[in-house]
Amino acid sequence: MNSNIKHTSAPLSTTTINKNKVDAATGNIYEAISIVSKRANQINVEMKKELLEKLDEFATYNENLDEVFENKEQIEVSKYYERLPKPHSIAMDEWLDDKIYYRNTKENTEE
Repeated sequence: MNSNIKHTSAPLSTTTINKNKVDAATGNIYEAISIVSKRANQINVEMKKELLEKLDEFATYNENLDEVFENKEQIEVSKYYERLPKPHSIAMDEWLDDKIYYRNTKENTEE
């Protein structure tokens, strides 16, 4: 995962954002939300992949299904990821800070 995701200033809870700031780059709120949504999905995939890799390091493979073993390290790793800002919050923070590259593939550039 990008280290900037872990060190983001994105809020942990819901915040109100000025619509004019969100659609300033595109002039279209729906296009801006679509771009942010795609970035949030990318962040979510990165975070989930990293979490599963870390949890797999602590996995114990028992054949006894009746035994439930709580691994303290797994719990701590899970809690750490739960405390991170949510992917949509990180994506919106990146959008407002002009950190997301996008291009309109439907625009015709005539020279």
